[in-house]
Amino acid sequence: MEILIATANPGKSAEFRQMLGADQFTWNDLSNLGKQDPVEETGETFRANACLKASEYARRNKMWTLADDSGLEVDALGGRPGVYSARWAKMNRTGSGDADNNKTLLTQIEQVPDELRTARFVCVLALADPAGRIIFSARDTVEGRLLRAPRGSNGFGYDPLFFIESFGKTTAELEPDQKHQISHRGKALRKLRELMERMPLQ
Repeated sequence: MEILIATANPGKSAEFRQMLGADQFTWNDLSNLGKQDPVEETGETFRANACLKASEYARRNKMWTLADDSGLEVDALGGRPGVYSARWAKMNRTGSGDADNNKTLLTQIEQVPDELRTARFVCVLALADPAGRIIFSARDTVEGRLLRAPRGSNGFGYDPLFFIESFGKTTAELEPDQKHQISHRGKALRKLRELMERMPLQ
């Protein structure tokens, strides 16, 4: 059975393949299907956006489709940036891209004491059948604390600010295998794999 991973990002596609295995499924991604208009992420929750993408790409391509939505929830900001994590600087008119997102966030929580700079990464996965019906979804998180300056170069997004107490490192300082074990996406993928093994796809 072939499953479409709703991303054109080769790194994310490879991570999904590794975590879910190539023994039962043939994996494809958007980079192999020609130019497609991106699905607009209009949902107010991670699950809503993951389901929107999975359903729409499944219907367009008549394929089983796996999509995810993920981001950072900062307690001192009432859970923001949340679903707007990737475009937080743009929304605040302070630039665009990872570096500007990090700078914007640091400015917004500059006065927050270290012990209150708690946050979590969230990932929600959704799997749709070729008709666009959501069959499975999985959600997981990883808890951490935001530093006052970035550290590490292994990650992307907010990884250089996100400090994991048990490792004494940011997620940008962890080796890939370590990160997969504790990351929101890695844990959600393992949950999804368990669901797929318990209820084989038809």
